[in-house]
This record gives sequence, C-alpha cells and structure tokens, in this order.
Amino acid sequence: MGDNSVESRSRAEQPGESWSDGYWWSRDGLRLHYRDYGGRDDLPPVICLPGLTRNARDFETLAAHIAPGRRVICPEYRGRGDSAYAKDVMSYVPLSYAQDVEALLQELEITRFALIGTSLGGIVSMLLASTWPGRIEGVVLNDIGPEIAPDGLKRIQSYVGEGRSFESWAHAGRAQEELNGAIYPDWQLSDWIRFAKRTYKLTSKGRIVQDYDTRIAEPFEVPGSATGVDLWPALRAMADVPVLIVRGETSDILSADVAARMLSMLRKGRLETVAAIGHAPTLDEGEAVRAIDGFLADIAAQPAAL
Repeated sequence: MGDNSVESRSRAEQPGESWSDGYWWSRDGLRLHYRDYGGRDDLPPVICLPGLTRNARDFETLAAHIAPGRRVICPEYRGRGDSAYAKDVMSYVPLSYAQDVEALLQELEITRFALIGTSLGGIVSMLLASTWPGRIEGVVLNDIGPEIAPDGLKRIQSYVGEGRSFESWAHAGRAQEELNGAIYPDWQLSDWIRFAKRTYKLTSKGRIVQDYDTRIAEPFEVPGSATGVDLWPALRAMADVPVLIVRGETSDILSADVAARMLSMLRKGRLETVAAIGHAPTLDEGEAVRAIDGFLADIAAQPAAL
C-alpha cells in the first residue's frame, strides 16, 4: 500500500491544458487519483469535486480557465476514473468521500481553500465546509442543496450502475443525448461526444464503458443514503461562508424554492441561474464561468477568517 504519502506526479498535457497526475491513499488503503493544475501559491487553491458518476475530466475546461491564476485540484472519488474501486460498497457514500478529500488536503498540507462542487460534489463540499468553516475561503454549489427534489433523485437512481458499453464515441454520445437531451436542449452531436468522453473510457478490448464502478449504485438501496445526513444543519454552519449557488433553470434536483431558502440562510450567499439548462450545468456555460470568476475575485479580496 505504501506510506500514505502523496506520490510524485507525472506531467500530462493536452492542447491548451496542463496538469499533473497525483495519487494519495485513503485511510482504508485505497490509492486515489487527482489532477493538479498548477497556479499561484499566494492564494488558496480551488478544490473541484464532481458529481456521482463523474470524474476529474468534468472540470477540464473550467480548471484550465482558472489556472494559472490559482492552483486547481480535481480529486476523483473512490470508484471513479483512475481512483481504486472499493471492496466495501457501503463506503460509496458522501461521508467517505469527504474523509478521502480530508486525507488529500492533509497530505498536501492545504489548510485554506475554496470549493467548487457539482451535485454530489456539492454535498461533499457542504460536509467539508460545515466541519471547519474557518478554513473555507468560499464554496460554489453547482445545482445542489440540502434538499434533493424526489423526481430528480428518482431519475438518477434509474440509470446509475447500468453498465452499458458502446462500440464508438458517436454511439456513446447518442446514448447520452437520449438520456439527457432535455437537460441540454441546444447541444449538437459534438457536444454529446465531448460529454461522453468525460464520462466513459475506452477499454483494451475497444469497447467504450462507464468510467466508474457500477456498484456505486448499491448504497442507494439503503434509505437516506443519497445525502447520508440531514444537510440543513451543515448549511446553517456555513452562514458566514461566501457561497455561490449555480442552478440550472430547469433543474429537477435543486428547486427554486430550496435555492431561495438557502439564500435566506447564507449571509454571504448569491445565486446564478443558467438559462435553459437542467441538472446540472457543466460550468462551461458563459454565465456560469463569469459568475465563478467574479466570485473567486471577490473572495480573494476579502480578509481571511480567523
């Protein structure tokens, strides 16, 4: 297993992007992966946490945009991407993911940081931020809150863990369009293929499969496991933390009413609605990028909490 230290990172580059691949060990012995987009070290880094079935590639455009103005770290949960799959499927829950991220932050000796969390990543962000609000510079909650709309949760549960495979990226893209066409109504085939490449992987046998352990769906069978705990107290603990809520206009996960209730509890909260988008905005949308840019600039200008 090694010595629980972050391993040396090897450089990986693509046109217009540059990051380092890093690995760390969870407390229960899993080798986990993250992308590290280097940036200025005089500002707290940004930690980007993806959705339930997603991975570090979800943030490849946003992370490259934020860096080099700030260091950006994109962890991959256990069972996703290049992180190890868990033997205990009941560790595929938000509390375990939060503990894994805590272990990474400790290994990297990061004591203050900003969070950007999409869907499940927002749940993990709320858990982290409520545990020690003083270390959090600010939080972006992408289309998630303490209360998940039942219809959206049922929709997600209906497809997680299906284990489908495809013979080409075009087929994978079309399958994503069939599943999510109402969420991104203006997308073209090229958009769906790009989306598929963030979600699927090519196997050694030439098949395209989901880039996650299909067993992550199993804890859903346990009542209350979608969030793990009542998150309204976690949000109340973030009352003085700067928070940007990004909501898809047609989201079936974060309702407008819940978003409004969240804002009423957050003294430094703000809301950005991405037009004609459901759950969840990719954060590549112009209005989302501008809102995040402004938010990061504002929190950088504020004095650090004691």
